[in-house]
Amino acid sequence: MTTDAVAPPPVAPVGPVGWTGDAAFLAELEASLRLRHAPGIGPRTWKRIFERYDSAVAALDDVRSFGPQGLCDDAAAGALARGASTPAARREMEAAAQKGLLPIPYFHPAYPARLRELPDPPAALYVVGDARLLSGPCVAMVGARQCSRYGFAQAHEIAAGLAAAGITVVSGLAFGIDRQAHLGGLTGPGRSLAVCGTGLDLVYPDANLDVWRALAASGAVVSEFAPGTPPQAQNFPIRNRIIAGLSLGVLVVEAAARSGSLITARAALEQGREVFAMPGPVNLPSFAGCHALLAQGARLVQTADDIVAALSRELAGFVAAPRAAPPVAVRPAARPASGSPPSAPPPRPPKEPSPPQASAPPPDASDLGGLEADVFALLGESGRLHIDALTTRLSAASGAVSRALVLLELKGLVRKLPGMYYTRDA
Repeated sequence: MTTDAVAPPPVAPVGPVGWTGDAAFLAELEASLRLRHAPGIGPRTWKRIFERYDSAVAALDDVRSFGPQGLCDDAAAGALARGASTPAARREMEAAAQKGLLPIPYFHPAYPARLRELPDPPAALYVVGDARLLSGPCVAMVGARQCSRYGFAQAHEIAAGLAAAGITVVSGLAFGIDRQAHLGGLTGPGRSLAVCGTGLDLVYPDANLDVWRALAASGAVVSEFAPGTPPQAQNFPIRNRIIAGLSLGVLVVEAAARSGSLITARAALEQGREVFAMPGPVNLPSFAGCHALLAQGARLVQTADDIVAALSRELAGFVAAPRAAPPVAVRPAARPASGSPPSAPPPRPPKEPSPPQASAPPPDASDLGGLEADVFALLGESGRLHIDALTTRLSAASGAVSRALVLLELKGLVRKLPGMYYTRDA
């Protein structure tokens, strides 16, 4: 594996509060990183510790009791009490501040709840971009670096379909399938986020710098690794558990019988997530892993709609509970021209638009509430509307409107027309 990496464009924290200005936040971050750097303590151990306390600060205030409670051995607890890991934690914090990275410690409200379900969650994450994406509806897409033309095209198409439905596409910023998943995701309101096996001040592989920039500007890039961490082989299986952990399900687009993508699928199964696989030509070895997953019970996927339908129950919760704003949004100081995300052509109305529907709601629409009801009512008044018009007239976030439309489609109340126009179904 090559270890060449290039520095990404400079980033700077922006928002109502710079993270370096909050003493309580800094204390919690330092406590979390002290646990991560402590000798003899790993992710499963700090998960046990975190389950006993309300914060990392409270845990370290009670460090002398770790041994009697059976949380870790006396030697590890003693080293923590003496502050053995404090210098390393502070060096990491200083590096993160200098690089303009947003840190999110375990107990912070912006830390994604799905990652707390893992037996070995990160003690803290670093984010560049929109941190809200980490807690929204996510689906992972993984696959071969050396992929077929068929898998290449399908990855982009399915990712674009998921993003159009308001679902964030998660992948690992590798060549091949990962790259196409990110580019497809960036075409829709769901957008995309990358989980990296390096520190966020490095881009690996360096040929994906354009995608990194697009994600930093319009999506998110996340890592649990400290700034300066190089792309070492052992980091990528660790990264894969985060890809699966952030997601409601994992789609393996194209994978050989022995593939790193299958590690992500295995992590998803262990975490109780849905596993999807796309079938391919039986004579292509690069699809042998997908076919094995299908034989073991993975859900067969041909289009994004297959995934949306399978996850309809999980997606329903995100319409009722929209994404909360993070404490700080970290974005590049300026979007480089070469890093602009792919843009869709201007929307055009369908050639044969459906006539406006009757204003009286059908019987099965009587139990709608919240944003679903607002969208349904507005479509009743206007006949058909583009998703951007719905978002503007409802003064709602585009991702929330997309998710409401997905749920209404699943209930048979709304129909999507060409060009991202919507109408009440007949």
